[in-house]
Amino acid sequence: MAVDSMTGTTTTEARTPTGGADGPDFERIRTGLLGSWRDIRLAARARTLDPALHRRDDLLVADHRARVTAQLQVLLDSGAVRLPFPEAFGGTGDAGGNLVAFEELVTADPSLQIKAGVQWGLFAAAILHLGTRYHHDHFLADAIELQTFGGFAMTETGHGSDVASIATTATYDPAAQEFVIDTPFRAAWKDYIGNAAVDARAAVVFAQLITQGERQGVHAFFVPIRDEAGAFLPGVGGEDDGPKSGLNGVDNGRLHFSAVRVPRTNLLNRYGDVAPDGTYSSPIASQGRRFFTMLGTLVQGRVSLAGAANTGAKVALQIALTYAEQRRQFAGADGREEVLLDYPRHQRRLLTRLAGVYAATYAQDELLLDFHRVFTGEHDTDESRQELENFAAAHKAESTWHALDTIQECREACGGAGFLAENRFGQLHADLDVYATFEGDNTVLLQLVGKRLLTQYGKRLKSAGRAGSARIVAGQLVGSAAASAGLTALAQRVADGGTAAGASRSLRDPAVQEAILTERVAVAVAEIAPALRSRPGASAAELAARFGEHQHALIEAARAEARLRQWKAFTRAVERETHAPTKAVLALVRDVFALQTIERELGWYLVRRRLSVSRAKAVTRLLDSLVRRMRPHALDLVEAFGYEQGHLRAAISSGAEGRRQAEAIAATR
Repeated sequence: MAVDSMTGTTTTEARTPTGGADGPDFERIRTGLLGSWRDIRLAARARTLDPALHRRDDLLVADHRARVTAQLQVLLDSGAVRLPFPEAFGGTGDAGGNLVAFEELVTADPSLQIKAGVQWGLFAAAILHLGTRYHHDHFLADAIELQTFGGFAMTETGHGSDVASIATTATYDPAAQEFVIDTPFRAAWKDYIGNAAVDARAAVVFAQLITQGERQGVHAFFVPIRDEAGAFLPGVGGEDDGPKSGLNGVDNGRLHFSAVRVPRTNLLNRYGDVAPDGTYSSPIASQGRRFFTMLGTLVQGRVSLAGAANTGAKVALQIALTYAEQRRQFAGADGREEVLLDYPRHQRRLLTRLAGVYAATYAQDELLLDFHRVFTGEHDTDESRQELENFAAAHKAESTWHALDTIQECREACGGAGFLAENRFGQLHADLDVYATFEGDNTVLLQLVGKRLLTQYGKRLKSAGRAGSARIVAGQLVGSAAASAGLTALAQRVADGGTAAGASRSLRDPAVQEAILTERVAVAVAEIAPALRSRPGASAAELAARFGEHQHALIEAARAEARLRQWKAFTRAVERETHAPTKAVLALVRDVFALQTIERELGWYLVRRRLSVSRAKAVTRLLDSLVRRMRPHALDLVEAFGYEQGHLRAAISSGAEGRRQAEAIAATR
């Protein structure tokens, strides 16, 4: 649907792209944005147009929960949720396609998305990936077919993201061949567990496995928690977490266990097993490695939340930019009120974030492909799993934070209209807010990314040998000295020809952009690494103190790594495009993303003299210029997301504002 902001005419025909017959082809862009699972994504979008799946604002918490629970059957009937499971369970083993369908549920109701994620993406997936044939035969079909609603009981009140330190225990009793599950104190209660307040009849419970008097680390157990009538089983207790800031269609709750016994065979034993006599065995000797391998099988949560958050940002931008193209405010030079999107500040607020969403979209598709290759066995190695975990952690943190920032900016950019519930910004932000916290708190995830960057740097030095390592370190020292002496800046001035125009040309060169963005990561890691290198005799307290001193810098380096990955994915998308006008528009949006990323870090670059003053000044000037060049394409770029009003469901994206403006113009003629 399109609405002419001057006449108020509503049509169902596609708008003529701003580029004209010889201009950019936005249908090509739309196809690229749909990604590698185009048909599954389109089918999911068609499904989420069904009003029966949409969030209703008039429901109390209990009614919202009941509605979402009932909606799960609609998803099951569609067959989409079976995609990642083996053929014997009605699936096709399509790991990537499953997450694509999951992302799109945000447009219907984020609560439905998370409820589905708990049931199939966590509970059933844990049985599949952490269990073996016995568990698949006895528990998996019921979990998939909604015969057993389940929870994923990992997080504890007192430990949150620190899963390795959880206090719940599972002590093996060889005489009975049972595990005894206990939460020894209040802080060990399982908390924020989806399905736990009402629906769950069982849970995958994570606990410290103890056998023959020894702790073997965190393992997962299938634990029944309620009878068919919904009453807790003996030894199991719990509470409702109650109303939350968002996602109130999900019944989060707390669980605790007192001498709850489960059969030995209820240990999900793919990575660790206990024999009838209590002997422990594992295919992975290292307890730490075993722990990270187990958690790595559940990385799909981070992958899916990154895509889902980006979907929420797309919805917000399409609503806000549609409104900005129609809403008029304050008289311009010709006496007519100006369209909001013609104000440079409005363009800066929304179009830079639009560029960020494009970058996140292309990166998400690459992440999905990596995830699919690992989880289908196409490319499943220790290194590929570690790289997937690193990519997912970086991208999930950056995408969820960017989505929340984008939704809030869209809300403010729409003024009072943006604050009305009917326009969805407030609820979208409330529902997606926790995405920055669960499936790995973003700050914790970025520490993992930062530590991997340090590990990779250390491996590079080690593999180079003594002489090579010395050359690398010397090269860094020379580079630092050159920057301090202003030689880096001088080289940039020479390359730019000493002019602002030359600086702008350089900054639009992908090779220059990549060098600048890469340097932000590489130099930061090289600065941090020596300070964190273990020295003989250093105590644990000293090492922890040194890490704390550099924690902020490490996290910022990890965020820079996430943005670099997004830039690279975007650049690969630009390079794939063969239609010249379309490629030019994509390159323009990519450049906006690159320049806003560099502008964010100008202080870092200038302090280290990694950018000349002339280039630094050119960054903001050029960014403003490129945003103005994006403006004629703004609505085409956002409509390339492919969402209909049935997905957006905001009054200000319906054409109502265009009709109001047309009426006002007609009345004042």
